[in-house]
Amino acid sequence: MTSDPIADMLTRVRNAMLARHPKVDVPASRLKVEIARIMKEEGYILNYKVAEEGVKKVIKIYLKYGNDNQPVITAIERVSRPGCRSYVGKTDIPRVQGGLGINILTTPRGVMTGKSAHREGVGGELLCRIW
Repeated sequence: MTSDPIADMLTRVRNAMLARHPKVDVPASRLKVEIARIMKEEGYILNYKVAEEGVKKVIKIYLKYGNDNQPVITAIERVSRPGCRSYVGKTDIPRVQGGLGINILTTPRGVMTGKSAHREGVGGELLCRIW
């Protein structure tokens, strides 16, 4: 049992990308499925699928690489941690790499990117940055 399951998911994706694996399995939760959905919508992964392996549910994340076998994700980092939560208001949502990356936030209206949260005028907990 990990104390930070979101950081565990991000670390598994980062390590699988560095090792050039085609897919990675992550223990499932609703929040992790939403993070995977946003990563797919923004083009950072090919696809994801929620599957049952015995009793537990698993998210199978299919990773995306460029033409020269370079990973699409350059970096992925956790911002808000269980020991130090990071909340941002609707006007304080930071840009990632000058607009080349994305933030993923949990808001009262659900999990969304920083751009869509700014557009809808909501703030929330800044989960991670991807570029």
